[in-house]
Amino acid sequence: MSVLVDIIQGLGGILITLINVYIWVVIIAALLSFVNPDPYNPIVQFLHRVTQPAYTLVRRNIKTDFGGLDLAPLVIIIALQVVVVILSSVLRAL
Repeated sequence: MSVLVDIIQGLGGILITLINVYIWVVIIAALLSFVNPDPYNPIVQFLHRVTQPAYTLVRRNIKTDFGGLDLAPLVIIIALQVVVVILSSVLRAL
């Protein structure tokens, strides 16, 4: 039984790391939106492809545009932080 718990905790740790990486991707994409980067840059295209599905999901369900300021990245970051806290507490309880 202990081996199964170790495997679950390891996979949970990997999932938490992936969520934290995605949080940083959202932060970088949000910061880049302020400087209007070259849309043909491969890094900018990658960030756009990775973040737009989450932005679309949030914008479809919540009004996030307040006076030209889009708060979708903030909503995504807060939601993912809540997931990280819940997941880490569940993994710690095993």
